[in-house]
Amino acid sequence: MPRDDRLRPSDLAREHGLSAQAVRNYEDDGILPPAPRGDHGYRHYTPVHAQALRAFLALRPGFGHQGAAAILRAANAGDEEAVFRLVDQGHAEILRDRGTLDEVAAALGVLVSESDPPGRGAPTVGALAHQLGLHPATLRTWERAGILHAERDPVTGYRRYPAAAVRDAHLARQLRRGGYPLRQIARAVARVRAAGGVGPLEEALTAWRSGLRRRGRAMLDGTAELAAYLRLRGL
Repeated sequence: MPRDDRLRPSDLAREHGLSAQAVRNYEDDGILPPAPRGDHGYRHYTPVHAQALRAFLALRPGFGHQGAAAILRAANAGDEEAVFRLVDQGHAEILRDRGTLDEVAAALGVLVSESDPPGRGAPTVGALAHQLGLHPATLRTWERAGILHAERDPVTGYRRYPAAAVRDAHLARQLRRGGYPLRQIARAVARVRAAGGVGPLEEALTAWRSGLRRRGRAMLDGTAELAAYLRLRGL
């Protein structure tokens, strides 16, 4: 190895504000390729290692720590197909998130108003479940979680859902599709209910969309550094 190409852990660390130990840990975790050792056991890094670290840190905001680490390990193993598969999985995940966001945003446009439509009463648990494509037991679970507030028919004692509850059920269904836990959905619905409308949810969707844009940009930046690393490795 030419002496001019030798880099110490501190040299790599300084560029990113890391500790030298963090750089060594990344090598031990397989994120950096193995570094040759000198006569006294000291690690000698090269510009290839420096670019591997740049690629990992650039990939991490878009693909997450585990995803970025898996991509670098595949690159270090020379498995080009695995690298591309992992990158594709990250893009598929953000595309799925965008689809969920669009579904929730679309649901806001079709939510029922606060007053019941003329000529229609509040639906029963079975009717609402059918409308949403869910099992009635799911709606009862949502009630126990505080997501839905049902009324009781004074004559039959059956559950009836007023327009506001139907709105909440539509929102809950979309958020569940997005993978949100019931506790978080209950908080979101409570905010909408307390505010008397869907404004808070619209604000949350705006923040969510901004987050996806930032993540998409980070993916572009990360894959650019990854491409530079792959070229250095001859992949």
